[in-house]
Amino acid sequence: MKNLVIVESPAKAKTIEQYLGKDFTVRSSYGHIRDLSKKGMGIDLANRFEPSYEISSDKKKNVTELRKLAKEADAVWLATDEDREGEAIAWHLAEALKLNVADTKRIVFHEITKDAITKAVAHPRTVDLNLVNAQQARRILDRVVGFELSPILWKKIRTGLSAGRVQSVAVRLIVEREREVEAFNAQISYKVQGQLQPIGEQGELGEAFNVKRVASFETEQQAQTYLEALAKSTLAVKNLEQKPAKRAPKAPFTTSTLQQEASQKLGFSVKQTMVIAQRLYESGKITYMRTDSVNLSETAIAQAKQVIESDFGAKYSYSRRFKTKQADAQEAHEAIRPTDFSVREVNGERNEQRLYQLIWRRTMASQMAEAELLRTTVDISLSEMAQESLQAKGEMVTFDGFLKVYNLDGSKDDDVLLPAMQVGQALNLVEMVAKQSFSRPPARYNEASLVRTLEEMGIGRPSTYAPTIDTIQQRGYVVKEDREGTPREARQLTLSGGKIETETLSEMAGAEKNKLFPTDIAGIVNDFLVKNFGEVLDYKFTAKVEAEFDEIALGDQAWQDMLESFYTKFHPKVEVAETLSREEAGQARSLGDDPKTGKPVFVKIGRFGPYVQLGEGEDDEKPTFASLRPGQKMDTLKLDDAMELFKLPRTLGEMPESFSAKAADGTEFNIEKGQTLIAKQGPFGPYLEYGEKLFAPIKGYDPLSITLDEAVVLVEAKIQADADKIVRSFAGTDVKILNGRWGPYITDTSTKVNAKIAKTEDPNDLTLEECQKRLAEAPPPKKRGRAAAKKPAAKKAPAKKAPAKKPAAKKPASKPAKKASK
Repeated sequence: MKNLVIVESPAKAKTIEQYLGKDFTVRSSYGHIRDLSKKGMGIDLANRFEPSYEISSDKKKNVTELRKLAKEADAVWLATDEDREGEAIAWHLAEALKLNVADTKRIVFHEITKDAITKAVAHPRTVDLNLVNAQQARRILDRVVGFELSPILWKKIRTGLSAGRVQSVAVRLIVEREREVEAFNAQISYKVQGQLQPIGEQGELGEAFNVKRVASFETEQQAQTYLEALAKSTLAVKNLEQKPAKRAPKAPFTTSTLQQEASQKLGFSVKQTMVIAQRLYESGKITYMRTDSVNLSETAIAQAKQVIESDFGAKYSYSRRFKTKQADAQEAHEAIRPTDFSVREVNGERNEQRLYQLIWRRTMASQMAEAELLRTTVDISLSEMAQESLQAKGEMVTFDGFLKVYNLDGSKDDDVLLPAMQVGQALNLVEMVAKQSFSRPPARYNEASLVRTLEEMGIGRPSTYAPTIDTIQQRGYVVKEDREGTPREARQLTLSGGKIETETLSEMAGAEKNKLFPTDIAGIVNDFLVKNFGEVLDYKFTAKVEAEFDEIALGDQAWQDMLESFYTKFHPKVEVAETLSREEAGQARSLGDDPKTGKPVFVKIGRFGPYVQLGEGEDDEKPTFASLRPGQKMDTLKLDDAMELFKLPRTLGEMPESFSAKAADGTEFNIEKGQTLIAKQGPFGPYLEYGEKLFAPIKGYDPLSITLDEAVVLVEAKIQADADKIVRSFAGTDVKILNGRWGPYITDTSTKVNAKIAKTEDPNDLTLEECQKRLAEAPPPKKRGRAAAKKPAAKKAPAKKAPAKKPAAKKPASKPAKKASK
């Protein structure tokens, strides 16, 4: 074998192999092959943060094969991605395959096209050790922070929690925004808007157009007085102004702007956008999708110009060169763009087509002429109110320019046309409405707006946005969901036909779609970290750390010095936090004292979520506990609401009549007359207890107000559902066939092992032997709860003094600081 080329993904390998000749063999590393050791921290703090790496267990076979191929090859080419992560993978490959880093060929390309691959092969370089060390510094720092902070959270708050340098800052943003929303008090005002018509010379009425009063009124009485005066007024055009205007296209996509636009226009999550963009890149359709640059190459600009002039005409073409705002932009050399501008649509899965179209349109628009507009402003005088006026605004596109392919606001029609009018022309009032309006609280983050905020603050880089947002959701700190609004009343005054009608409207307020909400545990962890590790969670500090990574990437700072400077400030805070009590860690919040008993009431967080506690357990008297109900929050819970929770469990009464249901195998489920029904609140919601280990969930009712009759209906429905669940059972065995969410399945009630039944099969035709055979071949049941989580390493970072600040001699370039993979 003459040449072995190693890339990151099989899809990329397949595409590249098409462009290289028979002298090249292309193989994939399947991403990172090494990471920090999982035994302990994996970092020698006393030895200048020397990392200990190990080949991932799932990559050992692949590494063995690559080593064999590397020995057979005359030359090895490392062709991983061009960002820091890619550089780190290339370096780890060189180390794992025992290649000489100093002379191993390294090639990069930001698009997978024949021309780009050919140029890369013609101009190879070696592994950039500065980029390697920048990625390594990030990986080591994040491991140190997580390894030392997480055990403190386990001890002081709850097991299973985690903290991270970027993830905790992202959670802080969401927690603080939620508290802003909760503390917000809406301001009420009355906005006036309506419709007028121009009156012609012969008294004919023209087309109606929209007008509004620029300022709002504070009270309904002010709005009423205004409408009364308006009803008596003669309306006329006071001033009419038309001005030409232009609208310029936006820059081509970066990683974050693509994530934001795909969220807004396509409804994609940040993770979904990156997965689809990765497929488009690896199949050679777009350039590299992790970039913070808005630059386009001269070749790309020339190609865009040719396609635009050919498809739309020369007047639509206008070449632009955009400059990246961030001075430290380094992840790639070009914005995200199509590799071939003449390709408007691509084959593939529907979402790939949609995302490609978005990228194609945005890039093409960036190289097209500005849209030309005619903006019209009409001021309208009121005879009874000399100081007052109404205003109408319109906009007409006179030359569409880049709007030919890309509409910025997503609307189908940018034109807001006004009828022809002239100064002094009389106007007819069609209708004028003064509606009560409520100011809006700060908007909660969705994934795209969180990415935008992180980018604006300088926190994270293109490769970190998606995994950060995914992590904070996976760890249970944040939930992404839709929430229904709450009904509210709004007053509305309508002037029409010289009369004013007043009515009260009902509307829904505060509805949310795909927004990020912090959980209760997020607030507790955030408050603890901000109080005790404020510098780590400080927005400016986190951005400063990112800037230092960039300095390392440029060779302007030694990675060990940067880590040493951080650790000498960070570790002493860890030692102080070790001495704090659970109460000091902010786990409990006092709500006051029970008015009846005088006992203190607290709200706390537990294994199954937040709960309230009555009493402190003094004098051998156990405290009373109650779980919070859905929708209740620790931060906002009041004493009165907490005391209501202690009304559960609540005895509803006795079953008025017996009820039974028989299953297909003859098993009978029943409840006897006189059985007590009790409403309770559990960790997974409210439920009814109707016998020993017999429960029915309470759905659609409040456990504090559900009646006996309503409870009877729920219990009977649960009994019937239990009977309907059994399809067959086999005498003398624990094997049953049950109805499940997706149809019948086989189960062994003793081992909890389940086996599938095909939709085309009749469960009644299955024999016991066939069922047992399928159960024997079925995978074991998945562990849940604590058993599902890996046992965290008990070993923690030694409480050593931070390494001395005296800088050590830099390692020679031939032996770079070892870098960890993400």
